Amino acid sequence: MLKPGVVLTLQVRNDDKVEKYRCKVQEVREKEFYVDYPSHYTNGRTTYILNGTQLLISFVTDDGVAYTFESEVLGRVKQSIPMIQLAFPGYDQVVKVQRRQYVRVESILDVAIHPLSVGFEPFLTITHDISAGGAAILVPENAALPEKEHVLTTFVLHLNNGEIHYLKLKSKVIRIVEADNKKRRASLQFDPIKENERQIIVKYCFEQQLLLRKTHV
Repeated sequence: MLKPGVVLTLQVRNDDKVEKYRCKVQEVREKEFYVDYPSHYTNGRTTYILNGTQLLISFVTDDGVAYTFESEVLGRVKQSIPMIQLAFPGYDQVVKVQRRQYVRVESILDVAIHPLSVGFEPFLTITHDISAGGAAILVPENAALPEKEHVLTTFVLHLNNGEIHYLKLKSKVIRIVEADNKKRRASLQFDPIKENERQIIVKYCFEQQLLLRKTHV
């Protein structure tokens, strides 16, 4: 799966933005692999990434399947070409990506809903699922929520490293349906969402997928 010649996309979060780089796998071992020096996606410049930098790596196989995993810069080596040594967590930590849409995971997150253009009483609820493109929330029995309108949503995400993110996102209420348990469920689309906010949700969904995989082992 991960072999010499495979092109990788490296994502590094710097403060409030995400930088993307491109590189190529040169050598793969059991717990680490080596790549050529990455170049920036936008300007093409070769980039120096500090040891210890946390990375989110994605790649596409020859048959068009996309995968992602987390890694870390371990060091540098000089052979026939200068290379960077990266940690490989093992194939049990590599997650297949649904390329047609953002990966959606079922997860219970606290979320606050406030009005924007159309007035209604703010309310607190929980999510049913979430992705980097939107979320489904449970609508309390006495709550009013305008369909096809934009609302302000605040999600609370807890990451595995202890970080807590409060994401205030403008969301469009796509539809409201009655779920199997007779409770209402609303589908929300993030409109718009910044790249750094999207990457936080992507990372959260990635962690939840790994957690779900471990519970089924």
